Amino acid sequence: MTNILDRFRLDNKVAIVTGSGRGIGAAIAIAFADAGADVVVTARTQSQLEDTAAEIRKRGKRALLVVCDVMDEAQCASLVEQTLNEFGRLDILVNNVGGSGDIKPTLMTSTEEFEACFKFNTATAFSMSRLCAPHMVQTSGTGAIVNISSVAGHLPQPGFMSYGVGKAAMNFMTMNLAQDFAPKVRVNAISVGSTLTDALAGVMNEDLEKAMLKQTPMDRLGQPEDVAACALFLASPAASYVTGEIYGVNGGVIKTPMEMPRSSF
Repeated sequence: MTNILDRFRLDNKVAIVTGSGRGIGAAIAIAFADAGADVVVTARTQSQLEDTAAEIRKRGKRALLVVCDVMDEAQCASLVEQTLNEFGRLDILVNNVGGSGDIKPTLMTSTEEFEACFKFNTATAFSMSRLCAPHMVQTSGTGAIVNISSVAGHLPQPGFMSYGVGKAAMNFMTMNLAQDFAPKVRVNAISVGSTLTDALAGVMNEDLEKAMLKQTPMDRLGQPEDVAACALFLASPAASYVTGEIYGVNGGVIKTPMEMPRSSF
């Protein structure tokens, strides 16, 4: 038997990580480079991507920067084309782009906002998965897709209608794609809890942190590297018999981590 740690290596692999300019996406891209992969870093803001790319190159791996808005299918197609032109193969896709938008009661949420949140969190991941999977098989024989979901996808709570539905749909999409793409392309998701990214830090205060910690059995907020470690497992040969799963990296929460106002009639 070879060293079990070798199964976590990504040597000679090529990964696309969307939304990898900062936060969870950046942590995943850097973790993949630590494990031996070359990484395509992509987001809407180039200045953020430069920092992630620099960290990847420090580790002796290649980084390709592609500015891309995943809401635009033509830009997504160009992203995949540039990846193949640069590296000649594709092994891993991480659909990290997503967000909650304005968190507010249902009666204050327009249909347009609901549809936009669904597209941002679910339809974009569908489009990227559909684009990438055939190229994984054609260039590498196999592949792995990791979707970054949220506890909001299975813990109902006021104020999170659009985001919760989007992530719940992502979870079910993950399970469906796993069935559809097996056995050549594995598809899994990570259900992320309260993680201290730049976005959360922007609204964090002492009272909010206390409320979150009260609902979190592990008694701390998550770090982007916690999610990156799980993503590395799911993308690597160590998870070669794992597909269609939703892994929780959320500190053990079984209740909503924050209280939001309900709709008033």
